[in-house]
Amino acid sequence: MEFDALILAGGRSSRLGGVPKSRLLYDGATLLSRALSAAAGAGAAVVVGPDPGELPSDVLTCREEPAFAGPAAAIAAGLAALDDSRGPQRAAMTLILACDMPKADQAVAALRAALADPGPDHAGVDGVMSASPDGRKQPLAGFYSTAALEHSVDEMEKSGGFAGASVFALLARLDVRTVTVPAGATDDVDTWDDAAALGVSRPRS
Repeated sequence: MEFDALILAGGRSSRLGGVPKSRLLYDGATLLSRALSAAAGAGAAVVVGPDPGELPSDVLTCREEPAFAGPAAAIAAGLAALDDSRGPQRAAMTLILACDMPKADQAVAALRAALADPGPDHAGVDGVMSASPDGRKQPLAGFYSTAALEHSVDEMEKSGGFAGASVFALLARLDVRTVTVPAGATDDVDTWDDAAALGVSRPRS
């Protein structure tokens, strides 16, 4: 399956004392590098957020406007950066992935398997998003129709803009199905207690 990838690495990390989530470590790698690894195979990838430091040469970067305007604004900025880079070569699907889920690779694998063998529940939909075994939806681990996403972005921009808008509001216009992913695959780091529970540590000095 051909896809592009949009990695969200912004946010204030206020409950982490301002330590960027992208630079936290899990199993010897930063959460950002793990997110990029989870997106391996993408035709193009863009990281949206503050300066992420050194990245592979083929990875794009951009920032939502204004800074810290929220994930919907970050998605809009990432789509624009991918469009500027790829133009008509854009893939039909776009992976949206937050960088604060250390086991996101497991979610991405489950989503790709569902798209490869969609069955009657997933055929012809605008995308698939992760859901934990207990039913918690995670829209920031999902594959979505690029055309449908861009249309939704255009409509949201016309109706008031992105600042403070939720991802669920952005995706409300899409026909999206959920895919149950392995337990823990979408557990994210919001606090130091979360980090400790997931085996995530502070960046090296």
